[in-house]
Amino acid sequence: MSVLFGILWPLERLNTVLLGIGRVIAILAMAIMVCLILGQVFFRYVLNDAPNWTEEGARFGMLWMTGLMAPLAYRMGGFVAIDMVERALPRVMSAVLSLILLALSLWVLFVFWDRGLNNHLDTLSGRGCSATLRWPFGIEVGKCGEKFQNRFQYASLWVSINLLILVNIELVIRQIITLLGQGDRLTNHAPDSEIAGSS
Repeated sequence: MSVLFGILWPLERLNTVLLGIGRVIAILAMAIMVCLILGQVFFRYVLNDAPNWTEEGARFGMLWMTGLMAPLAYRMGGFVAIDMVERALPRVMSAVLSLILLALSLWVLFVFWDRGLNNHLDTLSGRGCSATLRWPFGIEVGKCGEKFQNRFQYASLWVSINLLILVNIELVIRQIITLLGQGDRLTNHAPDSEIAGSS
């Protein structure tokens, strides 16, 4: 049991730090996204001359906001869940079912990790250049020069998958500890234990 806690506590701290940083970046991304959308509406309907880069800029912010907030929601139990079977089973069977589902989720995340790296970041479209987004002040970076490379947008998926894998491993360890009867020693990350409930 001490081995499990020895693995869990550093992983919990790492996830807390990474997800905290991700949350701040996601909030900034959302603020920028809202400003870009409002700016586009103003330029389009008031000045009748909308800039062509604001839509892609807002999409860029949305991808990163979603990618950085999904692991935090997963850790806190904020995803939509159908848990009728889990609630109907005895405690031990329910914990075993949860562990199996977490293991399946981890396998799917590893498949996504590979696909995100090989099918998005390191492909022709990932190496391509953005149609409208440019670096500010005429800065030139890489082969796209002053244009953004598409992989900066695709990286949001891959970063999100990496964070989801870390959170999933933490949840698996927590579930094993709970199954072994030491769940009362775990800290609760959700502000409300019924955060995902509909009641």
